[in-house]
Amino acid sequence: MCNTSAMIFPYLSAIIIKTIYMKTAGIVIIIIGLLLTIVTAFTFFTKEKIVDIGNIQINANKRHHLKWSPLVGIAVMGVGGVVLLVASKK
Repeated sequence: MCNTSAMIFPYLSAIIIKTIYMKTAGIVIIIIGLLLTIVTAFTFFTKEKIVDIGNIQINANKRHHLKWSPLVGIAVMGVGGVVLLVASKK
């Protein structure tokens, strides 16, 4: 005897798990997009060697600015919305 529900169940559970992962990924992408929209700049420092004479070393901290447009965050939120939309249609 062939039990068709046992053959279909693993396929359905794989679809449900994939949908849950896609919805979670969509929500995470939307949150990242929201953060990119709110925080539009990031500053970090690197050490740069100025002088190296024998045992004497002089280092300086160099400041770097990383800036982006809030439109980048809006675009990322749009991608997250598309992922959620595709996940909900399955």
